[in-house]
Amino acid sequence: MRKLFFYFFVATSLFVDAQIKDTLPNFNDEYFLVRDGDSLMIKLNEVSVLPKHKFKSRIDVNYYYWFKKKVFKAYPYAVLASKRIDSLNARLGRIESKSKKRKYVKRVQKYLEEELTDQIKKMTKTEGRLLIKLIHRQTGKTVFQNIKELRSGWKAFWYNTTANIFSLSLKDEYHPETENEDYLVEDVLQRAFIDETLESQVPKLNIDSYQILESRKGEVNVETYKEMFAKLRKKRKRKKKKKKK
Repeated sequence: MRKLFFYFFVATSLFVDAQIKDTLPNFNDEYFLVRDGDSLMIKLNEVSVLPKHKFKSRIDVNYYYWFKKKVFKAYPYAVLASKRIDSLNARLGRIESKSKKRKYVKRVQKYLEEELTDQIKKMTKTEGRLLIKLIHRQTGKTVFQNIKELRSGWKAFWYNTTANIFSLSLKDEYHPETENEDYLVEDVLQRAFIDETLESQVPKLNIDSYQILESRKGEVNVETYKEMFAKLRKKRKRKKKKKKK
């Protein structure tokens, strides 16, 4: 990334130097000419440089890209949820009647269910867990807290109880500074924002992303997922043996 930025800077400078011989720059543009010093100052867009990844093996690279796909699938739904909740809260602030507020919440909930349910049903357990954490990142509140505020504590309790059956918790929070999985999510997101392969939406949580990523110096730890797949492979072998018997 550093080399790419350097080459871009040099190439741009040479191009502008060649053009200056023919025409003077427009001083309303984002550059200016220091004529006495015979030098050109150019204002470039800020380029964020993240630490280069440090993988232990080629297998770890594969697991990282597997994980990246999971984040790419879950993140857009978290962004959508954040937008819908913001819109909902803004609208509710203008409605005085409690009964009308309830009707409006139900209408939005039905819309979200129709819009998202079919897609979310296709998510794996890992994708579902990431979505829960990303909703906390984008909205500043856990899924449990959002349901409790928009519906009721009773509804939130039962939704969370159902989620627990699938080894998920709607109370999960996003802590990239301490949790390895959340750190990996933040790593994937920040690199995707730089590449413009994902829509960047400012999170409601106060996260110092670059400090978090710098602190790990590009380290990638995917041992949890390697262990997870090792267990799955063992289960499949056991099932095959039972079928043979």
